Amino acid sequence: MNEVNIDITNQTSDIIDANILNSADLVVTLCSHADAVCPSTPPHVNRVHWGFDDPAGKEWSEFQRVRDEIGERIKRFSETGE
Repeated sequence: MNEVNIDITNQTSDIIDANILNSADLVVTLCSHADAVCPSTPPHVNRVHWGFDDPAGKEWSEFQRVRDEIGERIKRFSETGE
C-alpha cells in the first residue's frame, strides 16, 4: 500500500461492533467469505457485495491487482453512488 501512498501501519482487522453496524447507512463486503459470514445487518442498513478475488497466498502482483480494483470501485462509488 505504501507504493500508492496509503499508510496502513496501524490498521487492524476487527470484529464489527454492533453499535457501529446499527448506526451505519451502508455495509460493503469485498470477498465471498465476508459476504457469507458477515453478521446480519439491521433492516435500515443497505448491504451490498462488491466481489473481489482474495489474493491470500498468491503472488504480490495479485495483491496489487486486487488493491487497484478496489480503488477503482471506490472511485466509481464516490462519483456515481453505485
